[in-house]
Amino acid sequence: MKILACNANRPLAEAISAYLHIPLTDASVRRFSDMEVFVEIHENVRGEDVFVIQPTSYPANDNLMELLVTLDALKRGSARRATAVIPYYGYARQDRKSGPRTPISAKLVANMITAAGADRVLTLDLHAGQIQGFFDIPTDNLFSAPVFVQDIKERFDGGDLTIVSPDVGGVLRARAIARRLDADLAIIDKRRERAGVSEVMNIIGDVQGRRCILVDDIVDSAGTLCNAAEALMERGAKSVSAYVTHGVLSGGAVARVTAAPIAALVTTDSIAATEAVRVARNIRRLSIAPLMAEAIQRISEERSVSSLFA
Repeated sequence: MKILACNANRPLAEAISAYLHIPLTDASVRRFSDMEVFVEIHENVRGEDVFVIQPTSYPANDNLMELLVTLDALKRGSARRATAVIPYYGYARQDRKSGPRTPISAKLVANMITAAGADRVLTLDLHAGQIQGFFDIPTDNLFSAPVFVQDIKERFDGGDLTIVSPDVGGVLRARAIARRLDADLAIIDKRRERAGVSEVMNIIGDVQGRRCILVDDIVDSAGTLCNAAEALMERGAKSVSAYVTHGVLSGGAVARVTAAPIAALVTTDSIAATEAVRVARNIRRLSIAPLMAEAIQRISEERSVSSLFA
């Protein structure tokens, strides 16, 4: 087995490498002067089981291109199997036609990854589960729930917890965590007028005097999250925290979260942290390296991945 890291999230790749006690494969992923991506692998990969670690986060197009070119290099280097390890799958929010003459970009990206030479995909908390069906190769979608549940149990004691889904689409995710914690569940009914703009409409469930934990898969502009936190506090919540898998946090999101009544926003390290995220007073990160490393080990040894979540 070999582990190869592109440039999108080098710290996560190094943590996975350290967990597995396998050094990262010696490779160069660089740019020509016109910003073309060039990949050169400096070790023999013929007949090897290679895992390429590369989230397609900002800058999404550059990072996606790095992944595609790396997969092509492995295919031409006669690797036995190339697995694309994509902790954050960019373009996942474009999983259906949202209106006339709009693309389904999540499917297009899946086609490109397959065509580039990936034999398998390993990812984390896909925005929509049906994206697994966009691939014509085996796809394993891991869940951050066990990591979140462990952290919540360590930091929150008592029986006044309420897990809150910030929209109807995330109810299954929130319910799964609430069940593991034996906590109550609440749902926020929101209306999204257009992408990136949302308005809280109603809260389904009792949050009066409760410590509320918002659970979601992606926080981008943080508008939904901050609106939800304000609505929960207005309804009498004792405190509001948030656990979100992928901290995209683009634009003024970090400032928005810092100013909002959110005691702590907890994200994973699926996306490399910016300086603003690192210094934010109420943003904390959990490592998914052990989870990803264990899944990589099991895939390489042809063992069950789903048993990780049993």
